[in-house]
Amino acid sequence: MTATRTTTETDTDHRRALTALGAEFTRREVAPHLADWEAAREVPRELHRSAAGQGLLGISFPEEQGGEGGDLLDTIALQEGMLAEGASSGLLSALFTHGIALPHVSTHGTADLVDRYVRPTLAGELIGSLAITEPGGGSDVGNLRTSARLERGGADGDHYVVNGAKTFITSGTRADFVTTAVRTGGAGVGGVSLLVVDTSTPGFSVDRKLEKMGWHCSDTAELSYVDVRVPVANLVGEENAGFWYIAEQFVVERMALAVHAYGIAARSLALTKAYCQQRETFGEPLVKRQVVRHRLVEMHRQVEVARAYTHEVARRHVAGEQVVAEACLAKQTACDAATYVVDEAVQLHGGTGYMNGTEVEMHYRDARILPIGGGATEVLTDLAAKLLGYTA
Repeated sequence: MTATRTTTETDTDHRRALTALGAEFTRREVAPHLADWEAAREVPRELHRSAAGQGLLGISFPEEQGGEGGDLLDTIALQEGMLAEGASSGLLSALFTHGIALPHVSTHGTADLVDRYVRPTLAGELIGSLAITEPGGGSDVGNLRTSARLERGGADGDHYVVNGAKTFITSGTRADFVTTAVRTGGAGVGGVSLLVVDTSTPGFSVDRKLEKMGWHCSDTAELSYVDVRVPVANLVGEENAGFWYIAEQFVVERMALAVHAYGIAARSLALTKAYCQQRETFGEPLVKRQVVRHRLVEMHRQVEVARAYTHEVARRHVAGEQVVAEACLAKQTACDAATYVVDEAVQLHGGTGYMNGTEVEMHYRDARILPIGGGATEVLTDLAAKLLGYTA
């Protein structure tokens, strides 16, 4: 079974098939190995090739670039199926890092860049990463300091010479290339560009692999660039337009994190429901107690609200509406639901839920990064306030 759409399928049937595909792939290829990958602190490259072979990596990318076609709603359908069968937020982060590394190249890159990076990544042959955040910089993309100085007429042609550092870079230790935000112009958002940097280039290095509270199977790196020579041909789109390219993709990234959030919340709810029906205390199943039932209902309510709102914002995005503020709110709604639900899941599992290696404990740890990644809640709330007119 592959993810390719046929002309006879309705959108609903197609997305149900994608959900089933994601669930099947997770049961077969992920669930039996996830604990080992968590311990190893990364997923194997073979998983990318396997996912590509099933058509998973190409969803939402153009068929003419080696993708499967489709849109954000198709990606959501696939990932909901994976999360429902126990894929972790960290697993999705590692396997689908190309979802943040490639869109700028796919949309604005030359045919040469597409051939060298997009096609082989969607085929599972390369792993890409996106490097924006810098030490001390956080979400302040417009003030990044990594510089790229243009040198013309060298023996090896025109190059940018890159110097700087990046941190909190997902899949940074495994990446074959890093789509890197650099400063090619003056101060502010108007001086930012995107360069595709091969990690084999002299002067590029992984300074360290970062240990985290959660997302254990998603490797995270601190990177440095010391006189890294990048061919001018690796510039994505126009020089000094990088901030706008990054901003274009923020909606999709934030929506993806919303799916992670309500997805692991829904999975934790399902696990907790089953546990409370089976676990007996004082001669009765936990679910016989009203306080437990009411907590399960509240967990259910928050998951459903987050899922419904995220789907609606995704639908509007696919229809071409501007939903920057709504994407911020969808992410916060889903993250708030995840924070509440995974905490309740651990509580209702009792001591079992606190044990390292149990699934609800993994989701509890993974959930903590979601209100931070893709723009911290505080930053996104302020952005939403400006976009919605709630400022002086």
